[in-house]
Amino acid sequence: MTFDAHAIARDFPILDRTIRDGKRLVYLDSGATSQKPNVVINAESDFYRLHNAAVHRGAHQLAEEATDAYEGAREIVATFLNASVDEIVFTKNATESLNLISYAMGNAAPGNRFHLKAGDSIVVTEMEHHANLIPWQQLAARTGATLKWFTVTDDGRLDLSQINSVIDEKTKVVALTHQSNVLGTINPLEAITKRAHEVGAVVVLDACQSVPHMKTDVKALDIDFLAFSGHKAVGPTGIGVFWGRAELLAELPPFLTGGSMIENVTMESATWAPAPKKFEAGVPNMAQAVGLGAALTYLTGIGMDNIHKHEISLTKYLLEGLSAITDLRIIGPKTTELRGGVVSFTLGDIHPHDLGQYLDSQGIAVRTGHHCAWPLTRKLGVPATTRASVYLYNTTDDLDALIVGVQGAQKYFGR
Repeated sequence: MTFDAHAIARDFPILDRTIRDGKRLVYLDSGATSQKPNVVINAESDFYRLHNAAVHRGAHQLAEEATDAYEGAREIVATFLNASVDEIVFTKNATESLNLISYAMGNAAPGNRFHLKAGDSIVVTEMEHHANLIPWQQLAARTGATLKWFTVTDDGRLDLSQINSVIDEKTKVVALTHQSNVLGTINPLEAITKRAHEVGAVVVLDACQSVPHMKTDVKALDIDFLAFSGHKAVGPTGIGVFWGRAELLAELPPFLTGGSMIENVTMESATWAPAPKKFEAGVPNMAQAVGLGAALTYLTGIGMDNIHKHEISLTKYLLEGLSAITDLRIIGPKTTELRGGVVSFTLGDIHPHDLGQYLDSQGIAVRTGHHCAWPLTRKLGVPATTRASVYLYNTTDDLDALIVGVQGAQKYFGR
């Protein structure tokens, strides 16, 4: 089937609207959140309209229908990631998923493989989103472990030249992003996972910017845990995924306790249900999980390889177009090699917030700021950047509008 971004865009009702005195909406902020197709909107609303009941709690028909729909969504996610169904844990977003594992490791008792203590180390990178940095900072502070990190080179790549000293025999966990939300850099995981496993460390992957955009096979990646958010994958807000190897989830202590995650309770103690229930205390985000299932089914129908190829083509087009603009500096790799569809840039002495507001006046939605990656922007010597991020529904028409908009901003600000 031929990939047709214009036809795909028609599946997303919000892209039909106009803004700013009738201007066409040009949405280039999918790195923050994606738009939603009709099939996802309908799946979520139909759950409430036809099947709403608490899952895993009732014997009546509605409860059975709700449970089937919820667990069916889990099966869809497992297939999408090439994982086992009992390895898929639903959370409310990737931030909660990453806090789940960091807090669970902090709860691990001495003798548990996830127990951390003074002398142990946790490894991250300078390009992490705050959601995959602060939980590990806090875990290090609570346990006395040392936080270490890979630095970023001037061209936006990880410096792995000291990999054997950064990841050493004291390392217990290596947590990193698959694709940077600022630079677009896709990190080379093979060398990192190999070294981490040589010393017995587990690898935690923040896949928020990769799972929605490229085929992701958790077995082929040879990682141990993964997190992503549904809202970035044309799914609803309020639903995230935490994946872990089954044998590791069995050893990992729970993060939250209460209803649904217990096996047996007395007044003095409790035991936990096996994963994934062990990590899903309370009534879950049922309709949102069903919506996520519809979203991943939609993406699968289009083909993740097709989506990735389309985005790489758009990224190449955008990099070339922006590079021709005087005083514009692209932050991150200048080619599409190991690079996704996120392009951050500065424009002379025009502050990114001012540029973002001007583009908004033209109907163009981009992100401005430090993108929840403050250490990275500090390292790169920029207070903020303007970020354009593409997805399956974007076209070269959208990118032409951005390029014209940036040029218009230069004239508007007299630069």
